[in-house]
Amino acid sequence: MVGQPARRGRNHFKHLVKRIIAMTYAIIGFGSIGQALARAFARNNIEVTVASRRPPEELLPQAQAIGPKVIPGTLQEAAKADVIILAVLFEGHRDIGKLLPDWKGKTIIDAMNSNDPVEMLDNLPSSAFAAKSFPGAKFVKGFNHLLSRTLATDPKVEGGHRVVFLSSDDEAAAAQVADVAKQLGFAPVYLGKFNEGGNLVQARGRVWGPLIFQDLFKKEQ
Repeated sequence: MVGQPARRGRNHFKHLVKRIIAMTYAIIGFGSIGQALARAFARNNIEVTVASRRPPEELLPQAQAIGPKVIPGTLQEAAKADVIILAVLFEGHRDIGKLLPDWKGKTIIDAMNSNDPVEMLDNLPSSAFAAKSFPGAKFVKGFNHLLSRTLATDPKVEGGHRVVFLSSDDEAAAAQVADVAKQLGFAPVYLGKFNEGGNLVQARGRVWGPLIFQDLFKKEQ
């Protein structure tokens, strides 16, 4: 009887490990930012589905040039992933949100920027506004502050790791995305909620946060 709880504990741990290993990733949007992020996944031998409005066969040449772990798919297939990076133009996020009636269980990484005036965003940070189109999802701002050509390069340089800033109203979701960023070789820095530190990496009404385009490194992740 004494050993039975321990066996259950080990089985539960194995189940959790299996769930972590089975985590799936997708990038919606395969322009310069989407391709830059796909390179990060390929560089670390992590499979990722990539999708856009174009059919998968049109994405195949670019995907193959990046690496065999970059798998073109449909938007519907990409929406099935556990962690989804939004790398579309900001005005396109509403259409992506319509792919599913409920995004519960999904973590969305918002790599978008908006030039819409704040009045058009209900006076909300752009990520908080976009999150309304993904009911039930855990929403995290990240990977939006770097130019695509910078994002495409190896984030490990001279013993340091390129910083990626994260913000979210859900700290647990931000921690999950921080783990993803570390797997990709970046050093995540959590700035806080969208309307707090997150404003440092927001772009609203052509007013850019002071951390936009800041290419910083940390010696340790």
